[in-house]
Amino acid sequence: MKKILLFLLLILIVIASILVFNTLQMGSKQVAPGTAETIELPDDIFQNLSKGLQYETISFSEDAIPDSTAFFGFHRYLEETFPLVHKNLSLEKINTYSLLYTWKGSDASKKPLILMSHQDVVPVDQPTLADWEAGPFAGTITDTHVIGRGTLDDKGTLIGLMEAVEKLLEESFVPSQTIYLAFGHDEEVGGSKGAAEIAKHLKSKGVTAAMALDEGGFLAENLVPGIETVAMVNLAEKGFASFRLIVETNGGHSSQPPKENTIGMLAQAIVDLESNQLPYKLVKPIDYQLEYMGAELPFFKRMAFANPWLFKDPILEALNAHTTTAPTIVSGGVKNNVIPTVAEATINFRILPGETIASVQEHIENTISDKIRVEPVGFLTNPSEVSSIDSNAYKILEQTIRTQFSNSVVVPGLVGGGTDARYFYEIAEDVYRFYPIRLGPDSMSRFHGIDEKISKDNYREIISFSYQLIKNFK
Repeated sequence: MKKILLFLLLILIVIASILVFNTLQMGSKQVAPGTAETIELPDDIFQNLSKGLQYETISFSEDAIPDSTAFFGFHRYLEETFPLVHKNLSLEKINTYSLLYTWKGSDASKKPLILMSHQDVVPVDQPTLADWEAGPFAGTITDTHVIGRGTLDDKGTLIGLMEAVEKLLEESFVPSQTIYLAFGHDEEVGGSKGAAEIAKHLKSKGVTAAMALDEGGFLAENLVPGIETVAMVNLAEKGFASFRLIVETNGGHSSQPPKENTIGMLAQAIVDLESNQLPYKLVKPIDYQLEYMGAELPFFKRMAFANPWLFKDPILEALNAHTTTAPTIVSGGVKNNVIPTVAEATINFRILPGETIASVQEHIENTISDKIRVEPVGFLTNPSEVSSIDSNAYKILEQTIRTQFSNSVVVPGLVGGGTDARYFYEIAEDVYRFYPIRLGPDSMSRFHGIDEKISKDNYREIISFSYQLIKNFK
């Protein structure tokens, strides 16, 4: 017995030694911040943003025709508000509503940059209007904020980027490499007619960019326990797929229900999928999150990140590192005493890198009854590729963030939602997602939600960041 106890004690000592050693070996990966340049911005930047928010460039569905009055009005607003941009950059309208500006660089040997945003916004639920501090399309300016749909997603970055380019042109700045400003019009419904067509157009011209930069990363404030501000630079995004589950039976009278009830079969399928979700996995770029974030945490939290072989399950769960399963639509039945002949449910999946639309469909079919038909529906896309953290473009982006936001911790990662960036992998060596929108516990719900607004200070930061990033690509 004594030998067994000594053996167990020895094992514990070895494990503890490994844990401590790995923790001590996990050093910071943050680059040293440089000296930030002070940029003087006029007060009319808030009025400019306010005016842009007043155009109701809403995307309702993939098949809906865009509101030409709203979109063309927004285009005229951009032309009037940023005259130097429209004088010095060439503008192409892609598929009628999307905008592609070309700022010719001085050195044709350098690979260009693509800076992205999107013009469209999501609708506002009418019953929530009373819960807004001001009208969602009024563009109200308060002492501290600008309020309106699109301030966070994504007119704040689009107009902020235009402000930065306008200021650089005022200073007679000429970029060394060509810069494209790509503004799709249907990102909120998949981007297939906007950003996808812009990417196709650039590919037809033989463009190979060093970097494409889009939304999808942000400054997370007090969202990661132990780190005040995390600058999430997302290297990839999950795939998106929805599948319709269809149950067809003979129906019948509710007084004599069959053993296999139409809606009951559908309900069981939903329960089976939610109870047997695809596993959590440590894949790229999730492993980068552990390395970069873990090194900045207090010792015992860092220990968990430094030893994923032992602690990865709770960490991966916290990072949502799996293909998610979400029932979103259910329909069936016409009367309370009639068992329906058809019932349907739509299940949405956000697909982890390494898995595919096809593998998710196979998982569904293996999990639920073979009496239920499974059909893909609507917009579908596989997970994106994972961009490099070793490229020159990433290093410039990383250095710019650290210089502009020296108290932030830059962390490469994976975004669960979808962005227009997914279409640019064929024409850009690396695709990143980051603009310095500050989000905290009280503001995350404002995305696509009630009372969307941005602070004046944060809007200045977006303009300053865009201005400095362009200058840093020498």
